[in-house]
Amino acid sequence: MNELDKKLISFPPILPDKPKVLILGSMPGKISLEKQQYYGNPRNHFWPILFELFHQVPLEDYNEKIDFVKRHGIALWDSIGACYREGSLDTSILDEEPNDIIGLLRDHPTIRLIACNGTKSYTTFQKNVDLSDWDDVRVIKMPSTSPIPGRYTKSFMEKVESWSEILIYL
Repeated sequence: MNELDKKLISFPPILPDKPKVLILGSMPGKISLEKQQYYGNPRNHFWPILFELFHQVPLEDYNEKIDFVKRHGIALWDSIGACYREGSLDTSILDEEPNDIIGLLRDHPTIRLIACNGTKSYTTFQKNVDLSDWDDVRVIKMPSTSPIPGRYTKSFMEKVESWSEILIYL
């Protein structure tokens, strides 16, 4: 069976009791989907960046990582709920179906910042979500934490510096 024949489904959101920041990926990559873990590719910079931001010794256990983000008021989800894709590249995503971000905001009015992890997450969000009724929610595009090199790849510490903006909302 061709990879494009199988619809990919994103994970349910990770939600603390009173989330303040929602980090939106695009769609989990192949390794993450296989492991059923947000940012499950060990080469992805997401978890190392978060641990660096909070001066936390990196955690290996996935459940401990989830507890860590919840303790800090961070919710995780994806802008795309389902799609078709060969491999893990965002540029290969076809027939995307967005997640219900407005429904999540309605259910969790404590969210004040949506940080989109990379360009695809941000453009999908902008195309599908109307925040005109949500004046108190800010949306920012963060540099991708993906291990896939791009034309404008920042160093790890440059990414940490950019991602430090989320700390203002926590």
